[in-house]
Amino acid sequence: MNFDYSDEQKMLKEEARRFLAARCDTAVVRGVLDHDDRHHDDALWRAIAGQGWLGAAIPEAYGGLGLGHVELCALAEELGRALAPVPFASTVYFVAEALMLLGSEEQKTRWLPRIAAGEVIGAFATSEGPGAIAPGRIATRVVDGRLSGTKIPVTDGQIADVLVVLADDGLYLVEGPVAAEPLATLDPTRAAAKIVFNGAPAERLGDEDGFAAMQAVFDRAAVLLAFEQLGGADRALEMAKDYALQRHAFGRAIGGYQAIKHKLADIYVRNEIARSNAYYGAWALGSGAAELPLAAATARVAASEAYWFAAKENIQTHGGIGFTWEADPQLHYRRSRQLALVAGAPAVWRERLVAQLERRNAA
Repeated sequence: MNFDYSDEQKMLKEEARRFLAARCDTAVVRGVLDHDDRHHDDALWRAIAGQGWLGAAIPEAYGGLGLGHVELCALAEELGRALAPVPFASTVYFVAEALMLLGSEEQKTRWLPRIAAGEVIGAFATSEGPGAIAPGRIATRVVDGRLSGTKIPVTDGQIADVLVVLADDGLYLVEGPVAAEPLATLDPTRAAAKIVFNGAPAERLGDEDGFAAMQAVFDRAAVLLAFEQLGGADRALEMAKDYALQRHAFGRAIGGYQAIKHKLADIYVRNEIARSNAYYGAWALGSGAAELPLAAATARVAASEAYWFAAKENIQTHGGIGFTWEADPQLHYRRSRQLALVAGAPAVWRERLVAQLERRNAA
């Protein structure tokens, strides 16, 4: 079985890379990073919406392109490579996926066309502080259609027009904007906030148990996040390789030294392991396979590890300059840490992977 992109998907990926190379260089990323009052690049967000990427996996009946999830994975990979400072993941991987998976016909008709057109930004609010999310530990409640509770951190929460919120008995839609307290994070290009809901009007999203519904959305988002992490890891490797070929010490390029060669080879191996697992996840997501939970956990663990390692070793390859504000390796390190915590930390996904393997072996 061939898990690689088709020729058409490769063309889409190449076009996305050219578009982002022209619209999203590191100056755009730093433009958000250097300004506390900017939570994303609005011009880039509008340009991406104009390309139709927000609706790549949304059916045509709801205003999307109807391309499919594998195409969305290809776009996610390029967005990760470019470090795009936009709320794409929150809006598309989480909120749009939640609506397509759980939403009623009225909810899909109301929100999906607006997401595809770039008219609204979404946020997925599940965490209530340190520690893994677990049944019985969710304090957020809905009484008579009013939601109360605190969610922290909520990625892109301060700019969200619609939020999907985890309560003790299910997922709920809350229309923004909501009062949010910005949080200081390692990666300000993906801003986070603390949101206190005090009787906010809420609409039930699906009939499923809240924790199970959240995990179903997380499984889908995990695959898409894995491709974004893979794109960033590949770019970090390229940066390290290019610098190793340009930087000279003792009369030769540092890339000629065995220590640097091994460092780059180790990054490459981890990236390729992450790639194979991400492709497995894309197949499971795109085909609706029953093994999606296993594929998602595998892709999530491998991609989180690969991106962190590539970002870290990229800084090390650059040496002393790699730690400075003016150098770009820090940008990937920041993003690698941020993406690793979205939808649950790697430790949570490792436990889920083990549980899925045990379940499969017992069958």
